[in-house]
Amino acid sequence: MLYLRDDFKEAWKGKDVQSYLETMDGEVFRELEARRTFRFEFNGKGYFSKVHMGVGWKEILENIFRFRRPVLGARDEWEALTKLKSIGIDTMTPVGFGENGFNPATQRSFLITEELEDMITLEDFCETWRDNPPSIPLKRAIVQKLAEISKLMHDNGVNHRDYYLCHFMMLDTKPDPDHLKLYMIDLHRAQIRPSLPDRWRLKDLSGLYFSAMDYGFTRNDVYRFLKLYSGVSLRETLDMYQPLLSKIEKKALKLYQRMERKTGQPGY
Repeated sequence: MLYLRDDFKEAWKGKDVQSYLETMDGEVFRELEARRTFRFEFNGKGYFSKVHMGVGWKEILENIFRFRRPVLGARDEWEALTKLKSIGIDTMTPVGFGENGFNPATQRSFLITEELEDMITLEDFCETWRDNPPSIPLKRAIVQKLAEISKLMHDNGVNHRDYYLCHFMMLDTKPDPDHLKLYMIDLHRAQIRPSLPDRWRLKDLSGLYFSAMDYGFTRNDVYRFLKLYSGVSLRETLDMYQPLLSKIEKKALKLYQRMERKTGQPGY
């Protein structure tokens, strides 16, 4: 399969786009044996590309033995971006996708998205709260937006699997609580189902909770999030989600402690 926006299609006519991207120069943000993420410019605008070069049978079998679905290439992210846009969640805009080969171990693929310009990650934004706490309206607006996005995504059968504050982007300016926009990124591990099992809600929400643990979110913020996420009254929310909240907190604490052991530093 090959999709390119018309301007790319015209400029790259006759090229093997997969091979072209595999050797293209650019600002590399992440480079693994089987995947490279880099920024490049085209017609004066910035774009990001993730190029997948085949994960190999070892990676596939390791995931299967751990009862995980292996990520074979760019298709999961392409489909997740298409799904999120269809349900009204702000995210990256894809302009190119390609997939070559039938052997899952050697399949090559790519995804190209428009650059989100003048943006900062929500994690980096919250990092400043250590010295400059946010206003109450702004903090509540962020909690509300995260709850709305989480609910909409999960209710439509999508789970992110890397659901952290660092995978939300916002304009790098003083945000307006009444007009707050968050853009979801890094969906290469996302999954889509007709309906989402609780275990995958738990994984996403635990990751989000874990990534927010060092930024002064209170128990009331958590309850506000869950009330908005559930769409019912606070009393009903506590009745419905208290067992899940206990599991979320337990799983988030394990992630936090694991990060401390790995980095020697507290926090995310």
